[in-house]
Amino acid sequence: MKDYPDKMTVDEVRAFQSDVLNIVSQIPLGRVTTYGLIATLAGWPSHARMVGRTLRYSPEATQLPCHRVVNKEGRTAPGWGGQRLLLEEEGVCFKANGHVDMNRYLWEPEDL
Repeated sequence: MKDYPDKMTVDEVRAFQSDVLNIVSQIPLGRVTTYGLIATLAGWPSHARMVGRTLRYSPEATQLPCHRVVNKEGRTAPGWGGQRLLLEEEGVCFKANGHVDMNRYLWEPEDL
């Protein structure tokens, strides 16, 4: 794992993971958000990669709309071919380059 300049304690890791799962649970149907925005909302803006790890390795994440999380350019997760299908089923459109149109579908909580 990357050695972050602002390392977390075990309790901070647990709180971060809980916050990430809570934030992902709130992403509305037909919208997406980014790993970086989730990390920022959880109070650790430099930990976008850790958001991805949390979603990949937390058993609770299988019950959440993780397919609604993309990178800042709107790219879907590598190796997860079904993510695009799930988003398209919710009405999310993709640009010609295969990325989500972030100007149209980005979800940012109103209390930012």
